[in-house]
Amino acid sequence: MIAFKYRLHPSAQDDYESSVSWYLKRSLKAATNFVNDIDRALAHICSDPKQNRNEYKNYYELNIHKYPFTIIYMVEEDLQIVIIVAIYHHKRKPGNKYR
Repeated sequence: MIAFKYRLHPSAQDDYESSVSWYLKRSLKAATNFVNDIDRALAHICSDPKQNRNEYKNYYELNIHKYPFTIIYMVEEDLQIVIIVAIYHHKRKPGNKYR
């Protein structure tokens, strides 16, 4: 199977950058581990995007185990691309999860 590529939606990019910034203010190690865990999760998603939970319409989810985040994404099979729509913190309002 050919690995998919991914693209961060601008709001997911904002989620990611603000989360890394938050962790950097507390600990370089925590920020580095967060970035590494997100990178591993994205590689996992791209290896087989439909292996994860399909919770709502065309959105799939993958929880980050060591951090309180879920990656929300859509799959464009024709283009072989995964669109990351959110890196969703679990303390946010659930209604904003699928934007």
